Amino acid sequence: MFPPGNRFSGRSSPGGKELKQILKYTVMASMPGVLSQWPWKHLGSFKHLILAPWVIRHIYLFTVKGEKMDISHLVLPFLLLRMVHNQLWISLSRHRTAKGNNRIVDKGIEFDQIDRETNWDDQILLNGVIFYVGGMVIPQANHMPYWRMDGVIITILLHMGPVEFIYYWLHRLLHHHYLYSRYHSHHHSSIVTEPITSVIHPFAEHVAYFILFAIPMLTTVFTGTASVAAYFGYITFIDFMNNMGHCNFEFIPEFVFSIFPPLKYLFYTASFHSLHHTQFRTNYSLFMPMYDYIYGTVDKSSDSLYHKSLTRQEEVAHVVHLTHLTTPHSIYHLRLGFARLASVPESPTWYLWLLWPFTLSTLIFNWICGRTFVLQRHRFDKLRLQTWVIPKYNTQYSMKWQNVSINKMIEQSILEAEEKGVQVLSLGLLNQGKELNRYGEIYIEKHPSLKVKVVDGSSLAAAVVVDSIPKGTTQLLFRGSLSKVAFAVAFALCKKGIQVVTTLKEDYEELKASIGTQHSNNLILSKNYHLKTWLVDDKLSEEDQNKASKGTLFIPLSQFPPKKFRNACFYYPTPAMIAPSSIENVDSCENWLPRRVMSAWRAGGIVHGLEGWNVNECGNTIFDVDKIWQASLRHGFKPLYYNNY
Repeated sequence: MFPPGNRFSGRSSPGGKELKQILKYTVMASMPGVLSQWPWKHLGSFKHLILAPWVIRHIYLFTVKGEKMDISHLVLPFLLLRMVHNQLWISLSRHRTAKGNNRIVDKGIEFDQIDRETNWDDQILLNGVIFYVGGMVIPQANHMPYWRMDGVIITILLHMGPVEFIYYWLHRLLHHHYLYSRYHSHHHSSIVTEPITSVIHPFAEHVAYFILFAIPMLTTVFTGTASVAAYFGYITFIDFMNNMGHCNFEFIPEFVFSIFPPLKYLFYTASFHSLHHTQFRTNYSLFMPMYDYIYGTVDKSSDSLYHKSLTRQEEVAHVVHLTHLTTPHSIYHLRLGFARLASVPESPTWYLWLLWPFTLSTLIFNWICGRTFVLQRHRFDKLRLQTWVIPKYNTQYSMKWQNVSINKMIEQSILEAEEKGVQVLSLGLLNQGKELNRYGEIYIEKHPSLKVKVVDGSSLAAAVVVDSIPKGTTQLLFRGSLSKVAFAVAFALCKKGIQVVTTLKEDYEELKASIGTQHSNNLILSKNYHLKTWLVDDKLSEEDQNKASKGTLFIPLSQFPPKKFRNACFYYPTPAMIAPSSIENVDSCENWLPRRVMSAWRAGGIVHGLEGWNVNECGNTIFDVDKIWQASLRHGFKPLYYNNY
């Protein structure tokens, strides 16, 4: 979308004239042309039902009427395979760009791009409709052998000739201001591309592309040389090249072009096409750069960017957040899974049960030989941030016999971070359990010379809870386990003159010993369940919630939220902070939290790195709650719920 000289390619920043041109293209992007919208857009998530009549018809003809299997019966399985193919590219690309090795463009993607590209399967549905209709209109297209060499050769030659040539000039025409503003600007809204960016076009543009790609397919049909291999192989080739060209990491090794130098003109690379998205008026070719070389539209930095991307090393983070999987279905909610699910707060999704065989296989694989992997990366000022995931599930953390295995993986992650030069590693979710590792203290005891600082984030979590107490509250009920955060919150509230009521004598005695005599008068042992504010954890039972009066506010102290049983009560989210707008590459939600919201434990690690505090926060150690609270606000973090909520 942007003209030459933009900051994403490593060149100089745009000047005044170029900024005007950028603004012009941005404004033009809001002028959709005729047939821009997909016909089934109003169907929403039910759009896939448009294939149902044809699918049912072919199942009926095959099972009831006993018709022989033809290519029409293979359409649905092939469409499903195309979706799987695209999803594999999405997961691979996101993993590689998070690690950083061979990454092409540094800038990340945001939620607006995810929302714009959620309809990437529309073009697969369009192809399915055309295949089914085409089979009815052209009967000879239904009956073809699985393989014919002459048809494969014809398909290759027609693609290299007419298809590539026509596409080149069609693509240049789409960059004319009239067509660009009404159609092609939608595709170029994604400066940093993902594999499925390749198919994000208006409906009319997709129709034009299908007509173009139909040239080899229709030619083989009408000449009687068509085959299943030529038909589906050609479409698979197009999918592969499209995904590879938009994946934002360099995929083709240099020796390939060294062995056969002319391949440079016949086969594009991801970096070659990436320049088209960052420089706008260069590298127009479909898959074969030779037409750009012929007509002089090759970007001069194509070769240098290719070499630079290939030699780029894995990125070293300043701050790492170490989390883990939660439920078996959580793999689909990760940003390496389904982008759409990852972009919204995690919630039960019925159709994921259809994937249970695959879910079970991943669970078994992770159980046996899973290892920590990089999930995502962010930029915040000069700080590089990463999230690493331990392939362990909630249920495994509840099994004491799994503690040794889990602690070993956490320890290995800490040592890997130490080796890479990471400054701060924060422990997320259950990776910092008291029974598991004493809030990370066992790693410091075992490796006292560690340079990486291990942080559990409890101090900021406690600060968020204290700040979320409604103004005017003089008394509240504590109902939960005595975690490190609970002790810190109780102490801070008693110090502020707010009375903390507990119903269990053993909790009262432990809290009193922790708080000390100076403020213990604000700690009360009572069975008063009618207080309007409760401090709770994720183990809050339905029985306890039913004891609360109408309008009670439940404020979690834990990393996991309690189950909601009372519609007449209010539930705050787990301690969390709204991330500053300057944090880049935020395209997924953290578990059940809203967009651009981070758990306080994770934010605590980031603030630790920003402040350069050269101390660990683990074991029973906790920072000054007011100090870290002010530091987080100073760096742009905001509480998810304010005091006047």
